[in-house]
Amino acid sequence: MPEFITQHLTPQLFVSLHVLIILVHVVLISVAYSIYLERKISAYIQDRVGPNRTGFDFGLPWLKFLSQAGITKGLWGLGQPLADGLKFLLKEDYRPTGTDKVLFTLGPVLIIIPALIGFVIIPWGGQWDMPAVADWGMFHLPVVGGALYALLGWMPEMFVGDGPGGVVHVAGASVNVGVIYLLAVGSLGVYGVTIGGWASNNKYSFLGGMRATAQMISYEIPMGMALLATLLMMGTFLPEEIIAQQREHTWGLVSMPVAGVLFFICCLAEANRAPFDNAEAEQELIGGYHTEYSSMRFALFFLAEYAHMITGMAFFTLLFLGGWQILPGIEIFPEVAGSFWIVLAKFGVFFSKVMLLICFQMVIRWTLPRLRYDQIMMLGWQSMIPIGLCLVVATSVMVHFGWTGTIELILMNIAIALGIVLVQNMFPKSTRNKKIEMYGSRFNPVAGTSGGTAPKHPTALEDRPVQGIAPAV
Repeated sequence: MPEFITQHLTPQLFVSLHVLIILVHVVLISVAYSIYLERKISAYIQDRVGPNRTGFDFGLPWLKFLSQAGITKGLWGLGQPLADGLKFLLKEDYRPTGTDKVLFTLGPVLIIIPALIGFVIIPWGGQWDMPAVADWGMFHLPVVGGALYALLGWMPEMFVGDGPGGVVHVAGASVNVGVIYLLAVGSLGVYGVTIGGWASNNKYSFLGGMRATAQMISYEIPMGMALLATLLMMGTFLPEEIIAQQREHTWGLVSMPVAGVLFFICCLAEANRAPFDNAEAEQELIGGYHTEYSSMRFALFFLAEYAHMITGMAFFTLLFLGGWQILPGIEIFPEVAGSFWIVLAKFGVFFSKVMLLICFQMVIRWTLPRLRYDQIMMLGWQSMIPIGLCLVVATSVMVHFGWTGTIELILMNIAIALGIVLVQNMFPKSTRNKKIEMYGSRFNPVAGTSGGTAPKHPTALEDRPVQGIAPAV
């Protein structure tokens, strides 16, 4: 092989390329089944059943064996995401008159691309002690995919040269500015929302795009401050070093709980998740920024939301939940580079945390009502940004004096939380939503009368009004 290729196609590049290819498909499949999971969780909360009929046969007689091969009919609805995907592919791709042809298509593209490239710097499996090329024989394959190379006659030397293996990072890219890259990429998603809303030539879509822009700008600030405070305490930008710091001390959520809560709330707002989903408020904006979209263009907006959730929760797991560490203080994985199976186990722990956090976001969506747009803006600018500033200043002081132990940081966070409770009562209360006193209403009854609205007639209070007003036994 040419010398240039053997010099640059290193073991790290070999692993990075495979991580990128595999993780893109893992994220896409996870996005599809996150939608299924949300439908089942919402059904459970609302005392419904949710999707439970569609198996992998899609209702076709010649595929019935896929759903009835010794398993419950319908496979608990596990084929529903695939059926939805086929529906979007086959639906009419409608574009209203008056839209901007180029930007109308560019909007969904600009929102899905950042969602699918943000996970690149996440160290899913830590470090792998990659075996030498000579050990990549048919019966000593460290990876399942190695069998494919052997069957096709591809030699590993095509990718890793003639030298031995070595310690490699199981990530798409192991770079010093990984955290900054993820912030920069994550902030690009708002362009797709804004452009899609503007290009639709619909006032409701435009309002949804403007809301998303204002919300994204507002919540980027406290998110950056929470991240800055955490990185000041960690003392590094390297993702693997951040996990190592939490292994050495404790999880970021334990030592910096205020930053963790602030960061999680901002992740909800950045992904347009309830209770911050005012960009697509159905009661006010029909469907928001994607009102005029259909077919795969609409599906791209839908998929991007869940892809952003996966990337955001992976970032949260990296910063505050110790990465692949199962519980604080409990170590089952070696600190040094491990075997391929240890890498798989680390990935399983890391990704399980991500999916549990996504389930928690779904429970929040179906539990809390949507905030009003002005309430979202006031929460961001009047509450979260001042808290973020206090957090950064307090963390800087603690780091300057070397008070970075777990106990000291917990006391600092308790002091900040108590300060928030004490200070909020000192600010004047807003009168914007104060009820107007209407004489004679239930809130301002006539003198000598009661403003209660509960029924008082005996029949209305009886459990069995048809049988009479006799007290029930």
